[in-house]
Amino acid sequence: MLGLDHVVLRVADIEASLEWYRRVLGCTVERRIESFGLYQLRAGANLIDLVPIASKAGKPGGGAPGKTRRNMEHFALKLAAFDENKLRRYLKRHGVEAGETARRYGADGHGPSLYLTDPDGNTVELKGPPDADQGERVADAEYPGARRRASANRSAQA
Repeated sequence: MLGLDHVVLRVADIEASLEWYRRVLGCTVERRIESFGLYQLRAGANLIDLVPIASKAGKPGGGAPGKTRRNMEHFALKLAAFDENKLRRYLKRHGVEAGETARRYGADGHGPSLYLTDPDGNTVELKGPPDADQGERVADAEYPGARRRASANRSAQA
């Protein structure tokens, strides 16, 4: 394991949260998909994802965060390699059932991942290395951050 890839937080007021993360922590908006309710902020080498509670991405977590409701949708652990068969065998040996493997976006770009649930019901994403093809497949995804555009341009030139 290499460490955390990103954290997803459910928020009541997306504009106030975006303002706070930009102003207080110096994060920049790297990618957003408004139709899904996903706002990805660059935080150094990692991402902090914000999802409005009432959005498609935020609704599965239930009502607004509070003493009896969770605020975090999931967190992701960055893996050095992603061999799905080996990973599933390992997890099965440990009595863990994993969700489907899918191509998802994280701090290093698009790549394979799968979800697990810990004993307390928290969702953990195991995130593999980035795919060679970093082409965006979500029609309304936007990349306002210069870092993504610069890395996409380097990939296109290679």
